[in-house]
Amino acid sequence: MSRRLANITLDNLGDLPRKCRQCVFWELDPVSGDRAIGDGDPGLEKEAWLSATLLEWGSCGKIAFVDGVPAGFVLYAPPLYSPRSVAFPTSPVSADAVLLMTAHIIPEFSGGGLGRMLIQGVAKDLTRRGVKAIEAFGDLKWESPGCVVPAEYLLSVGFKTVRPHMRFPRLRLELKTAASWREDVEVALERLLGSMTPDRALRPV
Repeated sequence: MSRRLANITLDNLGDLPRKCRQCVFWELDPVSGDRAIGDGDPGLEKEAWLSATLLEWGSCGKIAFVDGVPAGFVLYAPPLYSPRSVAFPTSPVSADAVLLMTAHIIPEFSGGGLGRMLIQGVAKDLTRRGVKAIEAFGDLKWESPGCVVPAEYLLSVGFKTVRPHMRFPRLRLELKTAASWREDVEVALERLLGSMTPDRALRPV
């Protein structure tokens, strides 16, 4: 099974789930978002946002492929590019952080570590660009896939709560910590695979 990450661009935006391609929850303020939905094609607004963000700021998303099939994605950008972020009760995002807007794993690929893979991809990209941290608004009452990331997922990949809330806490991941965590995981994986026979290592889990 091969897995790879790619930057989200206008060329592969169509690989996102249709519902996500048409969603402008984070990209527009609530009033503009409702207007775009009412006009019938919020996907055009999504494309316009992606194009502008790529030109002005650079890479703002990662998509994961498993054996060439889109399996999950994540979007991130400075809070300036996400008008919706100021509507959260635990805003604003810290001045030294980039906002992790949303993340989604296709259900049939869940439980395979793609969530961690995506976050590490984001961390690597932002570390190279001199960003100190990633912040996100988590949902403590998450029940089904939506625009806000489950707080439980964020905590599981290393985020820490910096501003508590009964529903939407703001969480933070220090990128120095993320880089160190990645090194520790790589060492652990090397030890694990080194202790396994080739036949067992290739066996699906």
